[in-house]
Amino acid sequence: MATKEPLGRREFVKRAVQTAALAAAGEAITPASGRGESPPRSSAAIPTRTLGKTGLKLPMLGYGGAALPKAWRNPLSRENRVALVRYAFDRGVRYFDTASNYLESQTIIGEALKDRRRQACLVTKVETTRPELVRKAVERSLQELQTDYLDVLLIHGTPGLQQMSVDQAMKIHAEIVKLREEKVARFVGFSAHGYFDKALALIKSGGFDLCMLSYGYIPRGYDQFWTPRTTKMRDACVSKAHELGMGIVAMKVIGCGMLGAWSGYIVPGFDKDRIKQLPAAAIRHVLQDQRVHMLTIGMRLKKEIDANLKVLCGDPTYTAEDRTLLAEFATKLYDTNAIKKLKIE
Repeated sequence: MATKEPLGRREFVKRAVQTAALAAAGEAITPASGRGESPPRSSAAIPTRTLGKTGLKLPMLGYGGAALPKAWRNPLSRENRVALVRYAFDRGVRYFDTASNYLESQTIIGEALKDRRRQACLVTKVETTRPELVRKAVERSLQELQTDYLDVLLIHGTPGLQQMSVDQAMKIHAEIVKLREEKVARFVGFSAHGYFDKALALIKSGGFDLCMLSYGYIPRGYDQFWTPRTTKMRDACVSKAHELGMGIVAMKVIGCGMLGAWSGYIVPGFDKDRIKQLPAAAIRHVLQDQRVHMLTIGMRLKKEIDANLKVLCGDPTYTAEDRTLLAEFATKLYDTNAIKKLKIE
C-alpha cells in the first residue's frame, strides 16, 4: 500500500543505497511433457537453469516483449523488430515474454517465431480482472502469437494483480487452470511489480508453477520506489517460491532502463564510459542469487542482445567495482525527477 514518505527524501535515499549495498554483499527448451521438440544447439553458450517444477531447462536470458512497441521507444521498423526477435532466438534465447497490452508486441513475436514455435517458450499474460473474460483474452493472444498453445500463462501484475484482491486473483487462476487442463496453457504463474503481500499469498496457495518478480539493484516496480520493508517482502516471496520449487523469473533487472538505455539521459554528466558498464553490473548483481532461474530483459536493439549475452556467457562474479559503480550511480539517480515521480511504498 502506498504511504507518505516517513523520512526526509535525502535520508530515505541514503538508507536505500545502504540497503542495496548490504543486499549485494550473495539451450534448448526441454519439455516437461511430450509436447514440443528439443531445439538445435545454439552457438551462444548461455548458461541454463531448470525453471523450477515446470521442468523446462532454458537459457537464463529471456526476451522481454515490452521492448518492442513503437510507442514505447523502440526505434526500429516493424520488419526490423521481427528480425530482432529472430536474432535473439538465433543467438540462443528461448524464453519470450509478452502480454496482450504490450501493443504490437504479441503480433511481432508471433510473426518472428511462427516457423520455430516448438523450439521457443512462449509466455503471455491475462490482464482482465473478470473471470468470464479470461478465455476470450487468451484466444486473442493465441491468434496474435500464431499458436494453439502457450508454454506459460501468467496473471499480469498490472493491470491485474495490483488491481485485485487475492480472492479475485484466485478466481482468475481457476479459469487459467481450466485452460491448462485443456492443454491451451502448459504452466500457470503470475507477475508482480510490487504488492508483494498479495504475491506471497498466491505463492503460499501452492497453485502456481512459477512467478515473475521485480528483482534488480534499483528497488522499484512499475510505478513504485520501494522502502526496505517492501524489498524484505519481495525477498520473502523469493524464499517461499524457492521452498515450494516454483520457477523464479526476475524482471526490472535493468530498472526499466534506468541502468541501461536511459541512464545517460536521467543522470546527465555521469562518466560515459562508466555508464556503459551499468547493465553488466546490474545483471551480475541479480546473478548472485542462485534461486533465480531466468532474467527477462527488454532489448530494443541487436547490440543490447549481444551485450547482455556477453555478460551471461562470461564471468558472473559480482565485483567490488560493480558494487561501487552501482552505488555511486544510484546516489545520483535517487535525487532525480525520474525517481521522485514514483510512488514510495
